Amino acid sequence: MTKKHTELIDVEDLIVVDTENALLISKKGSSQKIKERVMKLKKEGSPLPNIHLKAHRPWGTYEVLVDTPGYKVKRIEVKPGKRLSLQKHFHRNEHWIVVSGTTTVTIGDEMKLLRPNESTYIKMDEIHRLANEGKIPVVMIEAQVGEYTGEDDIVRIEDDFKRC
Repeated sequence: MTKKHTELIDVEDLIVVDTENALLISKKGSSQKIKERVMKLKKEGSPLPNIHLKAHRPWGTYEVLVDTPGYKVKRIEVKPGKRLSLQKHFHRNEHWIVVSGTTTVTIGDEMKLLRPNESTYIKMDEIHRLANEGKIPVVMIEAQVGEYTGEDDIVRIEDDFKRC
């Protein structure tokens, strides 16, 4: 497949879903419409919904590797100097495994450094955050386990990108 080059200029508040075969761009707040479109493609027998989805965020990217009832697995890459929102979830627990880079993890009032091949566990309803204070990207694997693993099960308490 030919590599595609995409640039967005003077746009904000977008959701960008980038797969090997397709690029979906919508305005922020339309995640339910994206979900509906993917469900329609599944019903039509399209192979696109089964392709790993890469989502771009202000802090980096995540790619859904497995999404099945009861659990979801993601590859997350956090840019140097960026951090995810301080958040919690009502319907899932998370396991984070660092693949490369060093990250600062906040869980409740505790902060700790995680290096490659180290991991941590975040219980449902625990306030948590991942930050990359280093000079190289942090790559990690996130395994979500719970009755619901949708992206709308995020309660943001604090966010550098004003997404609260």
